[in-house]
Amino acid sequence: MTTSTATGFTPLAADFYGFADDLTEAEKDALMRLRAYLEAEVAPIVDEHWEAATFPREIVPGLHATGVAAFGWDETRPFENSAVFRGFVALELGRVDASIATYIGVQNGLAAGTVALCGSPEQRAHWLPRLASGEVIGSFGLTEPLSGSDSAQGLRTTARREGDTWVLNGAKRWIGNATWGDVTMIWAKDEADGQVKGFIVPNSAPGFTASKIERKVSLRIVQNADILLEDVVVPAENKLANANSFRDTARVLRMTRAEVAWQAVGIAIGAYEAALAYAKERVQFGKPIAKHQLIQDLLVNSLGNITSSLALVVQASKMQGRGTQRDEHSALAKAVATSRMRETVAWCREVLGGNGIVLDHRAARFFADAEAIYSYEGTREMNTLIVGRAITGEAAFV
Repeated sequence: MTTSTATGFTPLAADFYGFADDLTEAEKDALMRLRAYLEAEVAPIVDEHWEAATFPREIVPGLHATGVAAFGWDETRPFENSAVFRGFVALELGRVDASIATYIGVQNGLAAGTVALCGSPEQRAHWLPRLASGEVIGSFGLTEPLSGSDSAQGLRTTARREGDTWVLNGAKRWIGNATWGDVTMIWAKDEADGQVKGFIVPNSAPGFTASKIERKVSLRIVQNADILLEDVVVPAENKLANANSFRDTARVLRMTRAEVAWQAVGIAIGAYEAALAYAKERVQFGKPIAKHQLIQDLLVNSLGNITSSLALVVQASKMQGRGTQRDEHSALAKAVATSRMRETVAWCREVLGGNGIVLDHRAARFFADAEAIYSYEGTREMNTLIVGRAITGEAAFV
């Protein structure tokens, strides 16, 4: 349930403490345009695509037309909108569907963000407008079959300089958008100095093979790929100018990790809204189950998780906007928000009883998709270790 204000902005009922009130009027208008598109064009079709494990490519032009993938990435100017606003964009996407939120997170955060943070002015000018418009679909190739949490040390994909080209060999796994996208930001270890370097690799390059990962039970709409790189030749100009060590990779992850925390809050809200609507309609023992104390307890606990997580991610984004956010801040936001999300979607599924395991009432999709969000962009355990190192001064990764 939402309540309209005089300006036309409709705050979410789940934003119980009104965190969105601090957005500018222009930001509120932009958020409403995005919400209107998502509710009209995306929400009605996501269950069908989730069940079929297909991505609704027909929404890409309209989704990008809302400007959702263009906020801030430009060659010459900084973000026009606040970091909190960008967080609310991720929340709105997650509230409707975790997979669509993940698509934008990969496209705008990981792919475009890599070019924006690590590219030369020429690379930024060439790629960022195309990624923002959806003309080019991007992916982010860091995780490998044998290297996930230990990517900083365990990366096995290699890059070898040969004259005016680089030659890449290796494998990547869980790469979203890669089965149907155009370019992938591949991170590989330079054979010459052992440092991690970044490359813009066309998916059509000879030796580049992307195979869809099948039989997923979470984020089924996202087209994750196993990538095989066999002597893939990349022009020297496609080597990201400012991606020369894993520290540069970490700059991208620091930014996107906080966005995933916002997505988690959106997913929790989506499940909460589904559970609340069901509770008002479902009649047992002669009255709506919303009038039962145990159901209210589940709903209030869910709202409490959402509210506390919102407070956390709003403050993390304010710190990002001020330039004071560090790795441990985004890590804590991701670890806590996704843990609370996981708890909340389980409670919301419980409200629906047996109907909570079918797609008809939406809660089942949020419940299943939460598992992937909980794990990607750094597991809870890895993010805990990042925060633990910051507060104790001791690293406990190995």
